[in-house]
Amino acid sequence: MERPVFTYHPNAYATAFETVDGVCDGCGQSRALRYRGPFYTTRKPDYLCPWCIADGSASARFEGEFTGWTDIEGVSPDPADPLPTIPREMLLEICERTPGYPSWQQSVWLSHCERPCAFLGFASGEDLLPILDQVRPDVAAVNPRYADGVLECLTRDGEMVGCLFQCLQCGQHRLHVDLG
Repeated sequence: MERPVFTYHPNAYATAFETVDGVCDGCGQSRALRYRGPFYTTRKPDYLCPWCIADGSASARFEGEFTGWTDIEGVSPDPADPLPTIPREMLLEICERTPGYPSWQQSVWLSHCERPCAFLGFASGEDLLPILDQVRPDVAAVNPRYADGVLECLTRDGEMVGCLFQCLQCGQHRLHVDLG
């Protein structure tokens, strides 16, 4: 059976799934890929497969989200704020049909061109060198006076992790710094 493709998380099988035989709590099928990322729900399934995430049935069945609605850049929790400019269907795809990514803090999903970006994976400062000019504004937002120091400390799996995104509209790279 062909694996689902996640538009907004193209490397999900490397960052959010593990190879473990089991039975999916969503569809009841024997599977070999178990989701290991965040799932915000009061009901805690032990095993979710990528097919149940991709078709939205896991989110519907367990009344949960893989990324919180207001964790998407440009969406405010304050009802007095303006409505998001990102189309609702795209927001729902991130929340209900896209695997999240593990993080130290609550994950953040970046946007650009009034659309959600694709999460590419975790990045160290060295990984960012070819696209440094694109992500420098995001790094400077973390610490404007010590942006170079932040870049030096970024790792793929340490206490200061770079979370790399890319706009699917224009190709611009964005970076969220996750601090442990």
